[in-house]
Amino acid sequence: MGPALLVLSELVTNSVQHAAEYSPQITVTFAAGADVLAFAVHDRHPYAPDPLSFPQSPGGLATVAEVTAERGGTWTVRPDADGGGKAVWITLPL
Repeated sequence: MGPALLVLSELVTNSVQHAAEYSPQITVTFAAGADVLAFAVHDRHPYAPDPLSFPQSPGGLATVAEVTAERGGTWTVRPDADGGGKAVWITLPL
């Protein structure tokens, strides 16, 4: 679970650092199956990062992209319907 905790920590830290003004609360969602762990961090900041632009840029999301790819996982950004926030979803094989 080390890589999953690292990725989750980076996502929560990113939300706290960059979205607190717009989103005083964040939501963390988890789901697990027999062979996969999925989780998301949601905030109400309107900026939605593009997973294709990482890991070229430095910082927490580059770590998310690198660790997720190394473990054979995926990450995607799902904007809220109103465009006022987003959830970053991670899937990692167990």
